[in-house]
Amino acid sequence: MLKRAAIAPRRQASHASDYSEGAFTQPSHSSTFRTDPRESEQSARSRRQQGRRQQPPQRGQQRPNQRHVSGHQTTPSSRRASRTPIHEQHSYQTLTPRQGTSTYVRHGYSKKRSNLPFFVGGAAALVVVIFLVTTLVGALGGSSQNTQEETLAAADAAPTPTTLTVTFAGDCTLGTDVNFSSDTSFNTKYEAVDDPSYFLANVADIFKNDDLTVVNMEGTLTTSSTRQDKTFAFKGPADYAQILVKGNVETASLANNHSRDYGEQSYTDTISALENAGIGTFGYDRIDYREVNGVKVALIGTYELAKHLDIQDELKQNIKTAKENGAQLVAVYFHWGTEKETVPDETQIQLGHIAVDEGADLVIGSHPHVIQGYEKYNGRYIVYSLGNFCFGGNPNPSDKDCMIFQQTFTVTGNDVATDDNINVIPCSISSVSNSNNYQPTPATGDEKTRIEAKIKKSSDSIATLSNKVSQSS
Repeated sequence: MLKRAAIAPRRQASHASDYSEGAFTQPSHSSTFRTDPRESEQSARSRRQQGRRQQPPQRGQQRPNQRHVSGHQTTPSSRRASRTPIHEQHSYQTLTPRQGTSTYVRHGYSKKRSNLPFFVGGAAALVVVIFLVTTLVGALGGSSQNTQEETLAAADAAPTPTTLTVTFAGDCTLGTDVNFSSDTSFNTKYEAVDDPSYFLANVADIFKNDDLTVVNMEGTLTTSSTRQDKTFAFKGPADYAQILVKGNVETASLANNHSRDYGEQSYTDTISALENAGIGTFGYDRIDYREVNGVKVALIGTYELAKHLDIQDELKQNIKTAKENGAQLVAVYFHWGTEKETVPDETQIQLGHIAVDEGADLVIGSHPHVIQGYEKYNGRYIVYSLGNFCFGGNPNPSDKDCMIFQQTFTVTGNDVATDDNINVIPCSISSVSNSNNYQPTPATGDEKTRIEAKIKKSSDSIATLSNKVSQSS
């Protein structure tokens, strides 16, 4: 155990005297220098404060009482640093002469600063860095995930392009006029074959493979005997609606000059007969809305013959109503023009253009009982006359040519592509050439080529007339 007397003189010395008395007295070889580790914290603090009040030497100037210990300089400040509060780690030191030299080696007491605070601080800093990196990565990952989810949601919300093929055919008169000979009438043929599928058998597959088939129902399905005072008035029984069902027809326009041949009652009877069979109807102020492949289609029937251009107000209102009711695709079926004329008149051209300008995506026409060509106006097709089709209104017309018009639409939301995906199918109203057997049939070979040339010739004339109408409007 160390003796207090051995260290008492050092505890009484002041740091000020260390700087003022010159060189530190070197002990003899037999003496030792020790510092009491039990020195109070208060006295150590007092000495440190006294040392701070001393004027520090200039750089390069040797401090007073500076001594060499084991090749290093020691100063009062270094001695003060060795006397630390008791709560710090200490060890005893002694000065002993190195053999053969006047250099003293310090043994025993020295101050050792604990490395624990550095380890703790470093660990804390590491934790903070890890936390910040994790937070940043999480934020970036979350942001990326959110962006990806938003992109997927937008993609899901964006409308998907949908295609649908719509087919139009011409005048269907499923019945006869009481003044026709019973030998060759439509009704007689029906009784003979006793099969409603006979009449559209040659085109049923065409209509089956589309998405929607539309015809003009030119006549009545009624039991009414109130015949109107007119040259031709057509009627058939309600059962004849099955002809359209078996032929894969979905809907029919009633906007024509024969829908009331037997009075108002015949008009409502026809609607009932068709709709009871599952066939839709439209015309005048009645619009047929249908969802086809997820696309809302509106079918509008317009009868031009009575009002001519004055019908445009009704036309515009119907198209507007269809759009307001969410129609994505609007088709207008006109009953217009002059019978047996292969080129439309200016009124037809004007009304066709008005329909497109108001928002119609396709315009179809009938009534002339012969083919009229077509044009593309502002990206939309206008087909002026399809001619007759399954036509009981004449047992043997001289012109049996007709056509089926198909268009495949691509609809994205409310946008209908203005492409040219059309199919014009030349036909005859009969499968035989010498009479009308009421069985429309696609043309082949030379007959097909002849009808195609006929359609082109009419279409060329329409282009010229259409330019004239457009320039004058």
